[in-house]
Amino acid sequence: MANPTVTEQSPRQESCLRYAVLGSRRLSNYFWATVVSIGGLGFFLAGLSSYLHVNLLPIGNPLELAFIPQGIAIGFYGVAALLLATYLWLAIAWDVGGGFNEFNKETGFVRIFRWGFPGKHRQIEVSCPLSDVQALKIVIKDGLNPKRSLYLKIKGRGDIPLTRVGAPLPLAELETQGATIASFLGVPIEGL
Repeated sequence: MANPTVTEQSPRQESCLRYAVLGSRRLSNYFWATVVSIGGLGFFLAGLSSYLHVNLLPIGNPLELAFIPQGIAIGFYGVAALLLATYLWLAIAWDVGGGFNEFNKETGFVRIFRWGFPGKHRQIEVSCPLSDVQALKIVIKDGLNPKRSLYLKIKGRGDIPLTRVGAPLPLAELETQGATIASFLGVPIEGL
């Protein structure tokens, strides 16, 4: 699931609009974590093979590598890649950046929730009264580094992002989601 979606609502839940936000559990993160894991393991085993003079790899012959300087360098790159892969897999497991945006007329509050890294502030939650919401801001920047985001403009606070970090949302989906939220909250849309 690459984009936030509206959760199914029953007739009695019409006073609540909730969007799920995809965090680190994107297909691209799984792909890169797998590639870095395999590459890092290969480099580490090649460096270890050159030190132990035992072929630990199913393909290639790392025994021909001199441990100094090639084996040490390859082993170092392997350890660095395995550390990066560990970080990627942990971010995926913890679903960093995932969460939801909830607009609840029943309670009268907007609730933005995201998962962070473990620790004191693992759960990141922003809550404010619906009456403080001034507008919905749409930011669209095209070019080399495109950006398409929705922000909630709140009285007395900075703009709060509603879309996930990463690949920008398709323009049609961004406009549809923005219009749905703005009409639900009864606020204007800025930035179009």
